Amino acid sequence: MAADDTTSHGLARGLTNYGDRDFARYLRLSMARAMGHSTALLNKPVVGIAATYSEFNNCHRGVPELVTAVKRGVLAAGGLPLEFPTISLGEVFLNPTSLFFRNLMAMDTEEMIRAQPMDAVVLVGGCDKTVPAQLMGAVSAGLPAVQVVTGPMMTGRWRGERLGACTDCRRFWAKYRAGEIDADTIAEVENNLATTAGTCAVMGTASTMAAIAEALGIILPGTAAIPAVHADRIRAAEASGTAAMELIRRGITIRDIITPRSVENALRVLLAIGGSTNAIIHLTAIAGRAGIDIDLRRLNELSDTTPVLVDLKPTGPFYMEDLHAAGGIGAVLRELRPLLHLDCMTVAGETLGERLGSPAPYVDRAVVRALDAPLQPEGGLVALFGSLAPRGAILKRAAADPALFEREGRAVVFTSLEDLAARIDDPDLDVAADDFLVLQNAGPLSASGMPEAGYLPIPKKLAQAGVRDMVRISDARMSGTAYGTIVLHVAPDAASGGPLALVRTGDRIRLSVKDRRIDLLIDDEVLAQRRGETPPTAITPPRGYARLYAQEVLQADQGCDFDFLRAVPGRREVP
Repeated sequence: MAADDTTSHGLARGLTNYGDRDFARYLRLSMARAMGHSTALLNKPVVGIAATYSEFNNCHRGVPELVTAVKRGVLAAGGLPLEFPTISLGEVFLNPTSLFFRNLMAMDTEEMIRAQPMDAVVLVGGCDKTVPAQLMGAVSAGLPAVQVVTGPMMTGRWRGERLGACTDCRRFWAKYRAGEIDADTIAEVENNLATTAGTCAVMGTASTMAAIAEALGIILPGTAAIPAVHADRIRAAEASGTAAMELIRRGITIRDIITPRSVENALRVLLAIGGSTNAIIHLTAIAGRAGIDIDLRRLNELSDTTPVLVDLKPTGPFYMEDLHAAGGIGAVLRELRPLLHLDCMTVAGETLGERLGSPAPYVDRAVVRALDAPLQPEGGLVALFGSLAPRGAILKRAAADPALFEREGRAVVFTSLEDLAARIDDPDLDVAADDFLVLQNAGPLSASGMPEAGYLPIPKKLAQAGVRDMVRISDARMSGTAYGTIVLHVAPDAASGGPLALVRTGDRIRLSVKDRRIDLLIDDEVLAQRRGETPPTAITPPRGYARLYAQEVLQADQGCDFDFLRAVPGRREVP
């Protein structure tokens, strides 16, 4: 008789249920032979390769080449590589927003890992929500896993200037809105922003998630920052296939790698690189699949003791290709070594301490600063609490104007994205440079699905007068490529009835980064009256994935995952 599924390997794992296990194995092998595999290969351990190529995803243009390289690595190590497709999330091609579909991709990834016979999985992806979705699904599935990221774009050239998506796109768009450049010039810039395959060339969300993956130990050392078009990117994919086979042999699963201590390492790296605010949501969701909670107050403790070491756009002058040449995330980890948990296991089969014990390679100190000579003494992100954000909000202080950190201002409120679009450039808009722009109903439970709309544009009349930054507050997200004094992820969100929904134009709001607070300066009696007059705006769509999303999505402080997918003590997990 065939062995049961808990001890079976390769194509004998997870047999289709016909009520006859031996028949199921016989039928499976007969169908597998139609793929042209030899008998010897059909008896090897199986490494599944989750492929995410899509013509709606420019970041993944190089995925087929990476998948081919992974297959080489698996074959060379004595395994059978089997590629399978999953959903692919192209950030700018999705409506209403890619975050809305992240959990769907995570479910697709998890269920295909569970349902198909594989001993390990290699996850190939790169675009913003793809890597977190793959890791969320893989953590829930629990097999040995290796992440392969597609890598960042190389920069383009325009009129003697180096350009890279998408910080430079925002910089030039701001100039266009301010009337500093014309339509022909912005069209020229558009043609030179994204010139190769790969993810955004700056420390945006995709690059931040690659860095976090390396800090977690779930991608091979030194591979986070390799440009997408570099030959080392292909070699890294091949090595990842080999590493997956070694994880099978050693019985090391993703749950052995993503632990509370490795998650804390990832937070340290996030803070040190001045990474994307989106990464807080994604890392919280990934950790939640392993039953690990991320406390935003603990984030503040780490931020107070983790300096900013990396000088990349959107806050500095450099790009991801420069970070790769400067020493990569390995250089950052070596500087942070006194602050890290060095006993964490990695997919290379060695601990972080063992990795960092090897001789240090060259480091370009213009790009990666030393621990004792940082760019900023404190981390790039900070969590705020207060009457406006009882469950927290996030500010990327590394990309903000310190002159705005201790400020009280008058609220100018936009009740939705549509209201924002209709009024932000109205010359009659009652707004001044020291006001606080407030956007409501753009959080996870809103109809817009928490888009990257927190980077509210400066009102045109102020932009044309030379204003470049204002305090902006919302329950939305912003791109990791954006910059400014922007308070995001206000929780609970307005659509669920959070305090943000109660703000009215003319109210006073106090921001204090020093005290980690953001407060609405309105009497409790007035707020209580407003609450009675302001019902939550969240709705439940009648059908489909949108209905599931509305019923199950959690707030930003819990990673916007689905409630039923988080690992909860006592909840029976699917075997």
